[in-house]
Amino acid sequence: MNDERQLAHSLYDDVLAFLIGTLFIALGLAMLKAAGLGIGGTAGIAFLTNKATGLDFGSVFFVINVPFFIFAYLAFGPLYLLRSVIATALLSVETTLLPSLLTFGHIEPILAAAMGGLLIGMGMLSLIRHQAGIGGFATAAVYLQERRGWRAGKLLMAADLCVMAAAFLLLQPSQVALSVFAVICLNIVLAFYHKPGRYAGFARFERNRSAKAALVRSRRA
Repeated sequence: MNDERQLAHSLYDDVLAFLIGTLFIALGLAMLKAAGLGIGGTAGIAFLTNKATGLDFGSVFFVINVPFFIFAYLAFGPLYLLRSVIATALLSVETTLLPSLLTFGHIEPILAAAMGGLLIGMGMLSLIRHQAGIGGFATAAVYLQERRGWRAGKLLMAADLCVMAAAFLLLQPSQVALSVFAVICLNIVLAFYHKPGRYAGFARFERNRSAKAALVRSRRA
């Protein structure tokens, strides 16, 4: 019990993880956008919508994630939903403000794809390990990994490739190819570093949630 209390995340830990994770994601998205590249998931859908219509990326990204917030509530409960809404809102603000604070004079597309994908992957990992997400396919992938043992990285790869297929409508083939490379880099991070039971903090969260669910079921019986 003492060991678990020592491992438990404090509010300070969570705040830092949310700030660092969302800033990593925002910076990764900025690098990809500067090179004219896309990404998978709901961020990729928001990117393509922004490119096609000019609508603000942050606002579109938040709206697209609303159905996934509902799923997060049903799958993980109100605490996970609250954390995810906060993280997504924070990321939406950062992606809106970052262009006025940071610009890239020149960036090689292949470097942007690699660094952008890795930064987004590490940012998502930071949020996942603090029981939060940025909505989208990642929420469903984490749920299926924890409940069914399916690897989140592989599930996200399949979903992201579907988004990349739609990118052919707006991007050149070379841009789509590098965008796919960025998606691969992102999912490599999750496939290697987010494995079932590896991280004590997330495993403890799952145990506590399962215990509460079992208690509710026993009371209803």
